[in-house]
Amino acid sequence: MISLIMITGCNVANDSTKIPIEVKNNIPGSPQVFGIPVPKGELFSPDHVRMLDSRGNEIPSQITKVSTWEPADNSIKWMWVFFFTDEETDYTVEYGPEVRNSMDYDQILTVKNNQRVTGEVTVNTGPLRFEVNKGEGGGFFNAPAGSGFLDKVELDIDGDGFTETDVIAEGKEGRSSFLDIIDGMGLDRSKAVVTRTVKELGSGPLHAIIRVEGKYQYSREDNNSAPFITRIHTYAGKSYIKVQHTFVYTGIPDNHSVPSGEYEAIATQNGIVIDEGELSEDEGFIEPNDQIAATGLSLKYNMSDNKTVTTSYYDGKWWDTGNSQFVQSSLSNEASVLQTGPNPSQIPPLANSSPEQRLQNVFNATIKIDDQTNISAERAAGWVDLSDDKWGVMVGFKSFFEEYPKEIKVEEAEEDITAYIWTPSVEPQSFARKDLDNDSGMIANFAQGLAKTTEMVFYFHKKSTSADVEKTAKMFLDGSVTHADPDWYAKSEAFGKLAAQKEKFASYERGLDYKFQWMKFNQEWEPWYGMLNYGDNLTYYYGNEWGQWTNNEPGNDYMWWLQFIRTGNPMYYRTAQAASMHTMDVDNIHWPKDPVYIGDTNESIHYFQNLEEPEGSPYVGMGRRHADQHYSSLLSAHVWVPGWVTSYYLDANHRGLEVAMQTGDYYVKRVFGGHGLRGRRLYLSVWNLAEIYDATKMDVYGDELKDRVDIMLELQHHPDQGGEMVINRYGYSQVYVTNGLRKYVQLTGDEEVKNAMIDHARRLRDVPPYNHDMESYLSSISSLVLGYEYSGEPSFLEEAADRAQYLKTDELVQEFDSYENQKILAEALEEASNFPKDPGARRPPIWQITNGLRIFGWTSIYNVPYLEYWMEKENYPAER
Repeated sequence: MISLIMITGCNVANDSTKIPIEVKNNIPGSPQVFGIPVPKGELFSPDHVRMLDSRGNEIPSQITKVSTWEPADNSIKWMWVFFFTDEETDYTVEYGPEVRNSMDYDQILTVKNNQRVTGEVTVNTGPLRFEVNKGEGGGFFNAPAGSGFLDKVELDIDGDGFTETDVIAEGKEGRSSFLDIIDGMGLDRSKAVVTRTVKELGSGPLHAIIRVEGKYQYSREDNNSAPFITRIHTYAGKSYIKVQHTFVYTGIPDNHSVPSGEYEAIATQNGIVIDEGELSEDEGFIEPNDQIAATGLSLKYNMSDNKTVTTSYYDGKWWDTGNSQFVQSSLSNEASVLQTGPNPSQIPPLANSSPEQRLQNVFNATIKIDDQTNISAERAAGWVDLSDDKWGVMVGFKSFFEEYPKEIKVEEAEEDITAYIWTPSVEPQSFARKDLDNDSGMIANFAQGLAKTTEMVFYFHKKSTSADVEKTAKMFLDGSVTHADPDWYAKSEAFGKLAAQKEKFASYERGLDYKFQWMKFNQEWEPWYGMLNYGDNLTYYYGNEWGQWTNNEPGNDYMWWLQFIRTGNPMYYRTAQAASMHTMDVDNIHWPKDPVYIGDTNESIHYFQNLEEPEGSPYVGMGRRHADQHYSSLLSAHVWVPGWVTSYYLDANHRGLEVAMQTGDYYVKRVFGGHGLRGRRLYLSVWNLAEIYDATKMDVYGDELKDRVDIMLELQHHPDQGGEMVINRYGYSQVYVTNGLRKYVQLTGDEEVKNAMIDHARRLRDVPPYNHDMESYLSSISSLVLGYEYSGEPSFLEEAADRAQYLKTDELVQEFDSYENQKILAEALEEASNFPKDPGARRPPIWQITNGLRIFGWTSIYNVPYLEYWMEKENYPAER
């Protein structure tokens, strides 16, 4: 167990503390949940927190204690605040010993979670009540078989309580959630079975999060069952729900002959090693096997014959969302909104824009309603409403366009409305390799075990206008962004001693902003879209061409989150969201897992049966290496959890912590033996484990973290190191050491670790690391700054500021968004950058400003905010 080495004092002010909050792009009435950090020692109970409107009046809010500063201090570190917006954009979070949340609610929701084998969860929000059934039916109470999603949905439009006439929708036995597989033997339709339901942290009287776990079963033995998780967000007094649905692909991705043994790069023993030379001749790699034919969620609606379908699309090019058009028509047979784009499976070569011109005529949005309406555009808005004279159901997708192919379909004959995450109206999703070439060091296919989370909204409503329905859709599909004043995140020190963006240091800040803007520009220019691509970015930009998916090295999503808290820019928030959702799912291994005993049954034999279940893959929780395809290469030091944990803190995204804990379990197992306890694997694991332990406070992760920190310090004492923690081979990973030990000291106050960091900084000051040229040289800034924080030695800060001169960026000669195309913008950025233009020892300058975020993590974003904090505090001039 990690224990506190040095206890700091706790001072609680008599007066309350007020935190300015801004809701950008506010849609009045929107449900908002956001994370707020609190400085150490200031708040001990969520009951002493409330939300105020712009006039200083308390408004109903729900406060959740998320984590504490333990073991250093038992005060609250992170909390979630939930509220509904009004017409204003400015609010205040107030806390203090005399502050009390009145908990005065007009309406509250209730959750009944019956966790028996054939139990159910029932949620009542006031106007809406729905039920999700567990199991396959039967049992003592002869329960009905579940649908895998919503089994019964009731809408009380009269406000007189629920009756038999209030059923607006129902599930379809085993088929309201589906993941259908197709291979050489034909189509195998899934059957969904719910196995567990949980009320997650953040559930309360105004907002509840229900986690529904289950598995897709198949009729043929050659198809593995596949796990799914559906999170349902519900809101007091509201009849809409937000749904986050995650499936795991467990199929056999291609037809190559599976060799015996393990790949050299990820071997867990010294037994049989795969000969990749032989694999290079196996044509089966490029032949798809198990493909996704269709996946999504579906409901049976209960409506009269007089039905109307409403949707909208954008009237212009695929990148232009300035002008939308409503489409509305009566329904007698079938309606569909289908969004497609180039190469749906996204197997390279990818279609992309040229340096001078965007892609043309490759995206297609088709809206069909019976034979009356047939509209072809380039971009659909991503929602469909079906209504009769009494009520209606609206279904919408977040990132409907960016995560193509998608379809929302209404079939009157079956009385179904279906949200297709992958639609059968296009070719099946293939997981084959693009060719037989070595891809990032391997000839392999690790698609089995990847996951995908998709966010949707379901709105059950009384008869409403198109504008009202669209407003609700936009709340979830392109909603508001809530943010505290950037200085507050800095003041809290939850992310360490970093600075909010300051105009004083504009030359440094331009280097960050231009880089992020350049990456967002390319995401939308190339574009980097598709169900398995959106959220990732390519890595290398040479000769006006992009190459290799980054697969999150070194924490791409965390970079976006850091810049969001420092600026409050909604673009950074939305990009961070997408990056975290992609990297935690697609860029990680999720299956097969080790069996876990829950203990939610009465029979003791279930524990012993659980012990006999087969072990999972040693690679669950492990990330993927940068490559031409997301699933063609693995490496033991390629997983970054800080962005996922931050999405949990800032966005109440439970999926982030869930996947981070998978990585924590992977570390605890030590599947690579001593290899995982040396070099960058050790340094990165300390950072990751520090984040996981801080979020969970679970001793299993804390003990593993402490042991690895001890190993790091022991290795530092070897004469070869000269006091440096990082071996020369991995000089760029200075930021891993810095970020990990900063968090560890924050948790423990360990003076030995502080002194070790001071010795490390002194060595880096005296012997600059050039082993990876600018990557390692600039990465050392982070360690010099932290060494200064712990020692006050001025030469550390002086040297950090000197090295940071390369990070200054000149101002562009015109506004960023005014450049005509990619090529011209790239040239302008290179002209403004002060990075060295000479090539490195072995390759072109990988650190150049127009490359991706991979090197940027080592050179810039994990250095500048912390350097600026101390430059400001020590009154360094802006031009320094």
